[in-house]
Amino acid sequence: MVNLVNTSTNKLWLTAWLVVVLSWGHQAAADELPDFTGLVKANAPAVVNISTVGEAKSGSRRGQPPGADSLEEFFRRFGQPGGPRSTPQPTRSLGSGFIVSADGYILTNHHVVDGATEIVVRLSDRRELIAELVGSDSRADLAVLKVDTDIVLPTVKIGNSENLEVGEWVLAIGSPFGFDHSVTKGIVSAKGRSLPTARNENYVPYIQTDTPINPGNSGGPLFNLAGEVIGINAQIFSNSGGFMGVSFAIPIDVAMEVADQLRESGKVSRGWLGVMIQEVNRDLAEGFGLDRPHGALISKVFENTPAESGGLREGDIITKFNGRSIERSSELPFNVGRVKAGESADIELVRDGKVKRLKLKVGELAAVDEAVGSGSFGPSGTSQLGLVVRNLSSDELSRLDIESGVMVVESRNEAEEAGIRAGDIVTRINHQSVDNAAKLTKIAEELPKGRTVPVLVLRDGRQVFLALRVEK
Repeated sequence: MVNLVNTSTNKLWLTAWLVVVLSWGHQAAADELPDFTGLVKANAPAVVNISTVGEAKSGSRRGQPPGADSLEEFFRRFGQPGGPRSTPQPTRSLGSGFIVSADGYILTNHHVVDGATEIVVRLSDRRELIAELVGSDSRADLAVLKVDTDIVLPTVKIGNSENLEVGEWVLAIGSPFGFDHSVTKGIVSAKGRSLPTARNENYVPYIQTDTPINPGNSGGPLFNLAGEVIGINAQIFSNSGGFMGVSFAIPIDVAMEVADQLRESGKVSRGWLGVMIQEVNRDLAEGFGLDRPHGALISKVFENTPAESGGLREGDIITKFNGRSIERSSELPFNVGRVKAGESADIELVRDGKVKRLKLKVGELAAVDEAVGSGSFGPSGTSQLGLVVRNLSSDELSRLDIESGVMVVESRNEAEEAGIRAGDIVTRINHQSVDNAAKLTKIAEELPKGRTVPVLVLRDGRQVFLALRVEK
């Protein structure tokens, strides 16, 4: 016969024991999770909302807060007092930033304030201040602002992104979709990420995180558990325009180097070699005598450049620069850019299957959209189209079997939208031959505004026409 009383008692004891164990396990897991409340209280006051007003444009209204286009469509369909406005309206954008000094210096992204005619900074106490743009750098996507006020401003503590480890907890504070001081958390997913850009160079080794970042978070700080800023939230990869688990931040070490130069001179000086590079894949590694794919393969050495003077050759594979290993080609521009113009750099490379070491003097990278002469190696800007180009040497023209043209170093704005890429050779615009950078600038100044013109480019040995819309 079964003892029902004892059986029931045993079940009750077993149930109670399981409840205790599960509760203990839950509490132990909770104890292992970080508490962000103190970090937020200490640092949120130094995070600001940034709103801007730009030049009036017709058509596409880039840089506006999410939802602006849908609201305009609503009023267009269902009516608005006075009818829909057909005149060009000022562009608006929203972003975030953070105060780095009590006297009013603020860091944010270049793309948050790019083209702004007015910048308004809203503090945590809802006080609004007009900010002055001290300097901005599109290559690093960074901008420094300055506000003047009688109050002592709260500031953040700057950390060290070099010591950041993959898997660390991180926390972001910003204004996604305009919601001030929203807090999100995640972990560091990877370091040293290279993102595709319109240029063939990348000067930021991004921190990848799974911290939820959305439009409006741009320019906001990324904190470690010590309450130190270790990054500036800058980009997301998304098919929908919203967060999908992949976010990128500019390392604070890189940001502060750029910010210090912007505060001192309003511009950024970067080192430059004068080479075109590409990734080393498995087949190339075998062909060049490497034991594995790594390094930056030099596919072109431009004339009259530090690279040519220093003895670099096409086919060299740079594996170390100033003592730092170059695993991927995207790591070389960043490391070269950190060297001051005129300083010497040590390079380790593989040539003809043998390791070789060189010492050369680094030059200075020309600023975006800055004309630096008409030499065959220097970029020359034509900002009307969003292009930065360089002239071609006679040898290059002969090798390409063309009579004239310029090489695209960078493509932005209208040019980028037309499909013009870095590395393209522009030979004709609006039925006119492009003999050199100066001729391109002259043609650009005379193009009809609000019209689409044909552009003939040479790409991968083939000529192709592209349609360029001239906006301004």
